[in-house]
Amino acid sequence: MITSTIIIFILFLLAFGGFVAYDLATAKRRKEVYRVKSSATAYLMLLPSVALAFLFILLPILYSLGYAFTDYYLLEPNKINFTFLDNFKDLFREIAEKGMLYNAIKNTATFVIGVVPLQIMLALLLALFVNRPGFGSKIFKVCFFAPVVISLSITAFLWEQILASGEGGLLNSMLSVFGIPPHDWLRDPKTAMPCIILLSAWQGCGYQMLIFLSGLSNIRNDLYEAASLDGANRWHKFWLVTWPGLRSTFVYILITVFIGACRILTQPMLMTGYMSHTVTLSYYMYNSGYTERLVGESSAVALLMTIFIGGITLIQRRAFREK
Repeated sequence: MITSTIIIFILFLLAFGGFVAYDLATAKRRKEVYRVKSSATAYLMLLPSVALAFLFILLPILYSLGYAFTDYYLLEPNKINFTFLDNFKDLFREIAEKGMLYNAIKNTATFVIGVVPLQIMLALLLALFVNRPGFGSKIFKVCFFAPVVISLSITAFLWEQILASGEGGLLNSMLSVFGIPPHDWLRDPKTAMPCIILLSAWQGCGYQMLIFLSGLSNIRNDLYEAASLDGANRWHKFWLVTWPGLRSTFVYILITVFIGACRILTQPMLMTGYMSHTVTLSYYMYNSGYTERLVGESSAVALLMTIFIGGITLIQRRAFREK
């Protein structure tokens, strides 16, 4: 592994050096003296960051892509055999047999379908609420953004205590006042994933709220004034002025929230553990790679997941592109 890493790194540096040399030669041929000096300085200052990005981002991606076609076992790193498509055949066989991977795909799809529209809708409503001039708007901004600052691990632990089974859980103790019997919210397949969806939407909507606020600040006030002169009510102003102005912001938020939702891992890991009704693709990939040490299988899942997320993202960009 060390030898291949060094070889790949040298090839990367040669490619980077070739690009720099071509850029400087072009500038020199055009007699752009200032550009030659500034470009050389810029590339030298950029080199450490590029090297770190290669080592910690690009290189793991390349290795993961290669391991997806092998039987790499973490405890036996020197015994790697090229298996071509065997990992993918095993994964599709497990999906056909409705195994744990099938549950992971189903739960991830359920989470994405539930959390993406809910989180974006909450973020937009909160942005419209705090964007109004008046007393306390800054306080509400801080309050709505506070869950984003808190670590997701701490948030999941706190909600686990709220949703704990028996009368020891905060929610069950509150419901017992009204004569409702305690319920095991996180062990029940009917309520576990909805609880995780609500938690995730509540925890993340504050960040998207700030992005929507930045988009609202770019909409000119004279458009609202013109709409008022034309007799438009609040709904007309929102649909004809606010929403078109937020189109590019909405596309960005939709893509980022979708990608983040597909990668859900912390909430089910800390709140329920590795259970069939809450396991997700990222959790399945983590369990295969680190618990069972099947790096080849885990890399195959990561490759399929990357292709799927990338394809859906391209479809979203094309569907919501500016006309």
